[in-house]
Amino acid sequence: MKKNLLKLFTLLLLTTVVSCDDYLSELPDNRAEINSPDKISDLVTGAYPEGNYQLMAEIMSDNATSRQNIRTYINVLLHEQMFTWETSLDDNQDTPTSYWSNCYEAIAQANQALESIELLKDEFDLDAQKGEALLARAYAHFMLVNFWGKQYNETTSSSDLGVPYVLEPEKELIKIYKRNTVEEVYDLIEKDLLEGISLVIDRENNPKYHFSKDAANAFAARFYQYKGEWDKVIFYANASLTNPSSQVRDLLAYQNLSYSERTLQYSNSIEDSNILLNSTSSWWARNFWRTNYGLSELNRDAIINSDNPFNKEWAYDVFGSNEAYNIPKFDEYFKITNESAGTGFGFTNQVLFGYDELLLNRAEAYAMKEDYANCLKDLTDFLANKTEGFDETTDVLTEDMITNMFPVIADELTPFYGFINDKQISFINSILKFRQKEFYHEGLRWFDVRRFNIAIKRYYRKLDIDIELEKEDLRKQLQIPESAINFGLTPNPR
Repeated sequence: MKKNLLKLFTLLLLTTVVSCDDYLSELPDNRAEINSPDKISDLVTGAYPEGNYQLMAEIMSDNATSRQNIRTYINVLLHEQMFTWETSLDDNQDTPTSYWSNCYEAIAQANQALESIELLKDEFDLDAQKGEALLARAYAHFMLVNFWGKQYNETTSSSDLGVPYVLEPEKELIKIYKRNTVEEVYDLIEKDLLEGISLVIDRENNPKYHFSKDAANAFAARFYQYKGEWDKVIFYANASLTNPSSQVRDLLAYQNLSYSERTLQYSNSIEDSNILLNSTSSWWARNFWRTNYGLSELNRDAIINSDNPFNKEWAYDVFGSNEAYNIPKFDEYFKITNESAGTGFGFTNQVLFGYDELLLNRAEAYAMKEDYANCLKDLTDFLANKTEGFDETTDVLTEDMITNMFPVIADELTPFYGFINDKQISFINSILKFRQKEFYHEGLRWFDVRRFNIAIKRYYRKLDIDIELEKEDLRKQLQIPESAINFGLTPNPR
């Protein structure tokens, strides 16, 4: 599972303080010579964030409830800080600072690849590697701005603070960065994204661990969804959704698998529904089920077991007990670094893009365009693989079923682009509920909370109080890491 990363540069000085002696002794003389397509490809292989965002995103979202303290050896303080939307200064695996650092390290790798490609362009055909590097750079910046910047809003993003968009390799000991606006970051992402899509081709080796045409289309669909550009969402989704009913994850087939078999299957390259995977340095596979903040009796039925339009059982099998409910999705690879002590690092495979998300993103775009016929078709293709006893002859999804089961709640969803009518809101609400079930444990719900300005109110067991994250709460933007602030980056307001 572990990618063979070629580390050429020290971590960006945005996040770490590098020893001057070590840096100055290593940089001039100990750098690999990049002089072949294979070495370029190795560089690009390391241009994906090795960090994992699922823990922080999942626990910050309304997926998590405050459970009874369970026996665990995990970072309890970090989980508590994420649950209460406080700033964490921890920089270990699965923390905000770690993910920030890993994203900028991936960007540095992509930038070095792009510079080397430019130097070798007259000797080799490197268009495919260039396309992948551009897409990887765009993706890392996209994730950064959607954790540390405000949600895209066409009326405010020209002034909202985003993140630094880095376009060159690190060559200076100390370089001063500034935060681009959210609009600037999105514009630069779009530029990289579109050029990358035009150049990238599917890799022959480990293709699902690299941007492919389908992965690029899935990324583009998500990018334009966040901007509310629905025609483009549909365009890029159509390019890859050739047979949706057979491309989405077949949860009915999963019911024939054991718990351990499901963990192996879900985030595996052999799973047809997965488009882009990433091997991350993370303990999430070990800890996702046993955190003090997660799925419990307080929210299991509301999130997982309810709202099937056909009044049938969902195929989302929940395992565990009341204080450790979970859906098996992750299998850990443990890399031993000290044989005698038995210590090492855990790695968790992560699905970055899949056909399920792509299909639901297109359904959302159809709903926003009031094309309810196509929206119903996409939702039916999705539900057919998630509903026990689904019968295509009798289980016919209708507009009335959606509007009756998902009534409008005033001011619950308030995206920047607004809604046209109540029917549209009901359709969007249904899609959000389906997304919440499908991607539980994976962190995607946090981005829906941000996109739709969803407020969160929940019980905090430790203090026996309710805590709330308001719709426009500034804590929805993670605080810039302390080391980056020390290097001059403007912190997020609190």
